[in-house]
Amino acid sequence: MVELHRVGVEEYKKVEKLPVAVVLDNVRSEMNVGSVFRTADAFLIERLCLCGITPVPPKAEIHKTALGAEESVSWQHYPTTLECVNQLKAEGYTICSIEQVHHSVSLERFDVNDGGKVAIVFGNEVKGVSQEVVDASDVCVEIPQHGTKHSLNISCCAAIVMWHVFQGLGLDDSK
Repeated sequence: MVELHRVGVEEYKKVEKLPVAVVLDNVRSEMNVGSVFRTADAFLIERLCLCGITPVPPKAEIHKTALGAEESVSWQHYPTTLECVNQLKAEGYTICSIEQVHHSVSLERFDVNDGGKVAIVFGNEVKGVSQEVVDASDVCVEIPQHGTKHSLNISCCAAIVMWHVFQGLGLDDSK
């Protein structure tokens, strides 16, 4: 860990995080959840909100893909995604659903550098973000895609969006 300039779990918990909550709306796969944990750890995401049927730790497949990030990233389970979104709104978060809908904003035009808190909602592997959550969102963002498929695996999608947010908030030290 030292030679890679990585911190341990206890030290990581003390590091300042981005004012970002990642919300999983009824994501089914433990492996997808584990991957999102691991990516959230990499990009200093404040917390992960696991909603509805989304599996929660401890689960073998979550641990297998998270590689222990379920221990470093703060998380909470909510019975429904709408309950979670309503609580985050009350806490001052801008709700951003990642979904292909009428009037969605293309990711490259999504500016997160406004100094506020943002909650990013990722949907179910088949159904996407639920309509009631889309309706409760402040903005919907989509990743431009030009191939024959017009969807990405949620873990890939989450990684792309978290990286965009990380860069937008000015914490990319590779600049």
